[in-house]
Amino acid sequence: MFSTGDTIVAIATPHGRGGIGVVRISGPAALRVGLALSATTHLEPRHATLARVGEGAVHDQAIVTYFPTPASYTGEEVVEISAHGSPVVLRAIVKGAIAVGARLAEPGEFTLRAYLHGRMDLVQAEAVADLIEAVTPLQVRAAFDQLDGTLTKQIAAIDEALFDISTRLEASLDFPEEGYHFVEPATLAGEIAGVSSSIERLLNDATRGRLVREGARVAILGRPNAGKSTLFNALAGADRAIVTEIPGTTRDLVTEVVDVDGMPITLVDTAGMRVAAADAVEAEGIARARAAATSADLLLVVLDGSQPLHDEDRAVLADTASRPRVVVVSKADLPGMWDPGGLGVEAVAAAPPLGTGLEMLRQRVVAALSSERPAEDTPAVTNLRHVTLLAEARAALLRAEASARAAAPEEFVAADVTQARGYLEEITGRRTADDTLDAIFSRFCIGK
Repeated sequence: MFSTGDTIVAIATPHGRGGIGVVRISGPAALRVGLALSATTHLEPRHATLARVGEGAVHDQAIVTYFPTPASYTGEEVVEISAHGSPVVLRAIVKGAIAVGARLAEPGEFTLRAYLHGRMDLVQAEAVADLIEAVTPLQVRAAFDQLDGTLTKQIAAIDEALFDISTRLEASLDFPEEGYHFVEPATLAGEIAGVSSSIERLLNDATRGRLVREGARVAILGRPNAGKSTLFNALAGADRAIVTEIPGTTRDLVTEVVDVDGMPITLVDTAGMRVAAADAVEAEGIARARAAATSADLLLVVLDGSQPLHDEDRAVLADTASRPRVVVVSKADLPGMWDPGGLGVEAVAAAPPLGTGLEMLRQRVVAALSSERPAEDTPAVTNLRHVTLLAEARAALLRAEASARAAAPEEFVAADVTQARGYLEEITGRRTADDTLDAIFSRFCIGK
């Protein structure tokens, strides 16, 4: 764990050049460091002050803003210096701050201090990193919901119900000789089951939350020259895969992340599926294509509508019949050689170079994955740590419910309820080991 007695400094904006760059200083000596850097005797709280800042021969005109404790991001004294976004200028400001008593911040140390000073709980702190890393609107919404406390409120409501149960159990245990029982076994079991159901609903949304956080993997399959790479390039919006008339051009997996209706989709272009590979390299490509299909959330099966159906087409259709898939009839701008209606599955006709059918295909992809998307009013559980602890809490409550229904001693029920509350407290950070905090905040960028 880092010491909060230090004053820390770091560049808070991304690496590289830009119109503006921000250096953040936080800690007990932040105001003193800010005054020394700006060569001024006073900084009005939450007022922008124009000052000359820098170190050695490198200086700049910057805006210096002072945020007194506790009304700052970290809950400590904070000074933010907004200068021109030259890496040389920003490094000089950081060097100057270190020269007058600050030290360079560790990754995530500003947000860690915000958590330690009660400015946010651990769920919200983790949401900060998710918000920074978000690449689609849906990821931003999920992260901001958690930053806004939506998931925290749900967990708090569950914990409040468990606290009420625990209080009555403890009251019964405190007066065993008098024969007072503040809970009846059947009623107690029903109440615990209700709380367990609330946790189960959050866990059911965890699969959908995983797709929000990690996205879906969509593999494009088909025989050689079916139009897979052309479709891949059209969906990716760039010529990422080589397209030629020579069968077997794609030998390895080619991937690209695209935004489809707010969901990050990893498209995987694969080698053409055929029985007899031309050489060992193509055989390896086909093996990798099969592996990609196995791990994909959805398959796009591409059939060439301008050529008669091959046995290889039928083999791909048969192999993928039990998997989530969308069938695409490519080269729809050319005369058709067979009736897609005879496939027995609904297919999307597409001519990727012309853009024909791409919007319909995107809609079908979204529809195929829609059952895995979180509802608009549901806080998606996107974090594996949260999922693991929620599962542990529910397991403890299932044990408590079983004990209550069997009219077991109340000590057993109380112990499991207490354990369930402990897991919930680990989620929000009310009870979390130092090594867990280190692991969480180490994945943050420096300056946040």
